[in-house]
Amino acid sequence: MNETLILALAWVAGAGLGAFFFGGLWWTVSKLASSPRPALWVFGSALARMSIALAGFYLVAGGQWERLIACLLGFVTARLVVTWLTRPSGRCRPAAEASHAP
Repeated sequence: MNETLILALAWVAGAGLGAFFFGGLWWTVSKLASSPRPALWVFGSALARMSIALAGFYLVAGGQWERLIACLLGFVTARLVVTWLTRPSGRCRPAAEASHAP
């Protein structure tokens, strides 16, 4: 197979892993307020997301650092996209910073 195609597929796989990881993080945080056991949600979600992401990186890389870098770039790209898609609307403004000076 062409090396460029393999690297492109590694990037796509990384983007998928990133979308799963950061989308799952967003979903977990959104469910915390209504959960009777939020610590269990956070721990279980983190364990599942990291396990799947690390296993995916291992399988995609196949012992070649070039594939791992392409996969990591896709992962970071997915982070940027998920962050952009899940940003709060412009209506909410952050609270004014408290001044602790006398």
